[in-house]
Amino acid sequence: MTAQKDKKTATSSQDGDGKWLDAFYDPVANLYTFTQCMCFGDIHADGELKLVVAHLGTSSKDMKLKVFKGGNLMTENTLIDLPTGVVSFYMDQNMPRTPAIAVASGPHIFVYKNMRPYFKFTLPVLEVNAVEEDLWRQAREEKIDIGVLHEMIEELRQQGIELTPRSIKFLTLDPREMEAFAQIHKYGTLKRQTVITCIATLNKSMAEDDAISCLVIGTEANLIYVLDPEAFTILATMRVPSVPVFMSVNGLFDVEFRIIVTCRNGTIYTLKRGMDSVSSGIELNSQPLAMSRVGKHMIVGCMDNTLRSYTTKGKKHWSIKLQSDITAVGVMDHKQQGFKATVIGLADKTVCIYRDKFLINKFTTPDVVKAILFGRFGREDGSLVMVMKGGGLLVKILKRTATFEDKGIQKGGPPPVQTLKLDVPKKTKLFVDQTIREREHGIVMHRQFMHDLQRLRLNAAKSYAESLMKSENPISNSHTEPLKLNAVVNGIGPTFKLKINLQNTSQSDPVIDMCIGFSYESSLYNIHRKHILCPMLVPGVMYTFETLVDCISDKGISDTIKVFVLKRDKSIPLISANINMPVSEPALVA
Repeated sequence: MTAQKDKKTATSSQDGDGKWLDAFYDPVANLYTFTQCMCFGDIHADGELKLVVAHLGTSSKDMKLKVFKGGNLMTENTLIDLPTGVVSFYMDQNMPRTPAIAVASGPHIFVYKNMRPYFKFTLPVLEVNAVEEDLWRQAREEKIDIGVLHEMIEELRQQGIELTPRSIKFLTLDPREMEAFAQIHKYGTLKRQTVITCIATLNKSMAEDDAISCLVIGTEANLIYVLDPEAFTILATMRVPSVPVFMSVNGLFDVEFRIIVTCRNGTIYTLKRGMDSVSSGIELNSQPLAMSRVGKHMIVGCMDNTLRSYTTKGKKHWSIKLQSDITAVGVMDHKQQGFKATVIGLADKTVCIYRDKFLINKFTTPDVVKAILFGRFGREDGSLVMVMKGGGLLVKILKRTATFEDKGIQKGGPPPVQTLKLDVPKKTKLFVDQTIREREHGIVMHRQFMHDLQRLRLNAAKSYAESLMKSENPISNSHTEPLKLNAVVNGIGPTFKLKINLQNTSQSDPVIDMCIGFSYESSLYNIHRKHILCPMLVPGVMYTFETLVDCISDKGISDTIKVFVLKRDKSIPLISANINMPVSEPALVA
C-alpha cells in the first residue's frame, strides 16, 4: 500500500535547502542496474523524453530493457545476455526525428526503433592462435589423447596466449568430464569471440543534439571500435593497453574527436582522430569506480574514496577525500542555466553535488544510490533519476528558481585586486637620464655585456679544464676507475676524526690497487694514518675509511687538508678533495 501510494502521488516535499522537489519514489520498482545502463530518449518523437533502463536481473536470467514514462512502466523487452551499456542516438534524417536505442549485451549490440527490434550488430571474430587450432584438429583426428591436449593447452595459457572460450572451459573441467566435453565440441569450428565492456556515442558531422551519431564501443580484447550509424560497419579501430571500462567522447568524427578511456589497469588513455593505438596515459593511485567529463576536465572517482580531476593533457587539477565510499557518479549539465557539476552517490545514503572541488549541494536518500542520471525526463529539464541498492526508483526535480553558490567558487571575470590602482612613483631625473643613456649607447652597452659574458665563460672553462688536469674533482672522469669521493670531519678539537667515503660507480667492474694520501701543513696538523691502502672496491658499495687528525698549534687558526686517491704506479691522483678544517677550541688545545 505504501509503495502504491508513493507511486501514484507526487509529493512536493523539499530537501533541507529547498532546491529539489521529490517528484516520484517507488521503493519496490525492482531495478538492478548501473549508471552506464540508463539513458533518456524521445523514443516516440512527442517531445517527452522517457527513461530507458537495462535491468540486469539476476545476472544470468530475467534481463530486460524497461521504458518508464514518469513513474509508470510503459514497455519492457527481454534481453538474451547481460547488458553492459545503453545509449540513445540518431541514426538517420527521417522525419519525425526518432532516436534509436542501442543496448550492448555480450558480443552484440541490439538496436531498437520505437522500442521494436531493428538491427543486431555482432563484433568481428578474433583470430584464433594457430597452435591451439592445430591441437583441436589433432584431437579431432585422434592423433593425441585428452591428457596431452589438456597439457598443451595449459602450456599455451601459461605463455600468455589468448585462448578461445572452448579451451578455457576445457581447462576448468575435472579430469572425469574432459573426455565427454572433448567428444562433443572437438568437431565444431573454433572461434574466439570478445564481448563489449562499454559504449558511448560520437556525433558524425554536426554538433546538434539530434544530429546523426556514431557508436563507440570498447571490448574485452582491448579494442575500441567506431561504428557507422547507417550501415553498421566499422569506421575506425583503435587499441588500448588494457580492457576499457569507462569512456567519455566529444567532438565530431568527420572533423576532430577525442575519446578518453579508463581501463582496468587503473590508467586513463586519450585517443584522437587518426590514432591506431596509445601506450602512455594517466596512472591512478587507486582503481577507478566511475569517470565523467565536466568541461575540459575529467572527474574520476576511485576506490580510496577520493574524487580527482585531470586535464585532457594528463595534469592533475585537484583531489578531494570523500566521507564515504563512492557508489555512483553522474554529470549534472543544466544547459538552460549554463551550469555543470558532478553528482556523487555515497555509501552513507548521501548524494553530493560538486562544482570543481567545492561542495555546493547535499541531500540524503532513503537507500544507497547505485545509479544516477541527470537530464530532461518527460518535459522537465532538471530531473535527477536515481536507482537504489534495494531496487527502488527515486526521481527529483530541480526547482526553476534554484541557484547553487559556494564561497570557494570565484565568479567569472578578473579578480577584484586587478581593479585596484597601483601607486606608481613618478619618474626621477636619474631614471630619465639612465633611459636616455641606454637609448643612445645601446649597441655599445650590448657589446660590452657580451664581451664580459664570453670572458666569464672562458674563465669558467679554463678553471674546469684545470681542475680536470689536476684531478681536483670529487668524481673521477676515468673510464677504467670511475670513483666517487666524499670526506667528513667530526669533532671540535684538538683531535678530529676524518671520515673518507669512497665508492666505485662502475656497473660491473671492480677497482683494485688504490690508496689514499693526504697533503697538509705539518706545523698545524698531525695525521695518524698518513697512507691508507684500499681493498678491492666492489661496484655500488660505499667504503668508509677513518683516521684521527691532531691540531698541534695553539694559534687558533685552521687550514685545508687535501685528500688524494691514487693508483699504484701512477703519480697523478685520480680524484681529490679539499677539506676545510674547523678552528680548534682554544680552551682545549694542549
